Amino acid sequence: MRTPLMAGNWKMNKTASEAIQFFDSLVEEVGNPVDREVLICPPFTALYPLGRMIRKSNAPVRLGAQNLYPAEGGAYTGEISPAMLRDAGCTYVIVGHSERRQYFRESNAFINRKIRTALDNQLCPIICVGESLDQREAGQAKAVVTAQGRACLDGFSGQDVANLVIAYEPLWAIGTGRTATPADAQSMHAAIRALLAELHGRDVANAVRILYGGSVKPANVDTLMSQPDIDGALVGGASLKVDSFARIVKFQAGG
Repeated sequence: MRTPLMAGNWKMNKTASEAIQFFDSLVEEVGNPVDREVLICPPFTALYPLGRMIRKSNAPVRLGAQNLYPAEGGAYTGEISPAMLRDAGCTYVIVGHSERRQYFRESNAFINRKIRTALDNQLCPIICVGESLDQREAGQAKAVVTAQGRACLDGFSGQDVANLVIAYEPLWAIGTGRTATPADAQSMHAAIRALLAELHGRDVANAVRILYGGSVKPANVDTLMSQPDIDGALVGGASLKVDSFARIVKFQAGG
């Protein structure tokens, strides 16, 4: 059985002091869930203080980064290496988010390099895929998403793939308040899992957690998490407030 992963992507929000206050309140709200994994992905400036707090308190919260550069070090001004993320306490890293693709023109090939770098440095990559509204309305959604997945995972073994996470994030639902229906989300998650089975067999496909990202909020998380192929959520705006993110973490499948 796949353990649900409830991840908060704070994007370019919260100072280090704000992150610390949030963390203290979140731990108090969610307690120690044993049947799900909680992850926060703050800005780089908050990683180190939060990593220290997690290690010191043994809190049931994992730490992830929003990006990394696919090199061990070097003359890459403004970038961050996997060793730096590990040193800060990260165990996860988001790669290929739609905003990285859109604003920074990241290609599938570049994202593929990031995945390899993450895995080589014991960081679990959360690989984002998703279609635009035009692509969905043109009936191309599954073709676009599976093509992204195929290119991002090119050259990886089944063992590699079994140790990563995929997040389906329809671009038209990110930060818009629009959300894919549970049936639509399930259909795309099933298509992604079918791609994984095609590439590496059913056992690997069944091991991979596939998250939904796209205006996840307390009002819709229960029905989304009731779908058989939705294994968690990559939450944006609703992860910035303790009460809303805590409610999402404490989802009740079947609600």
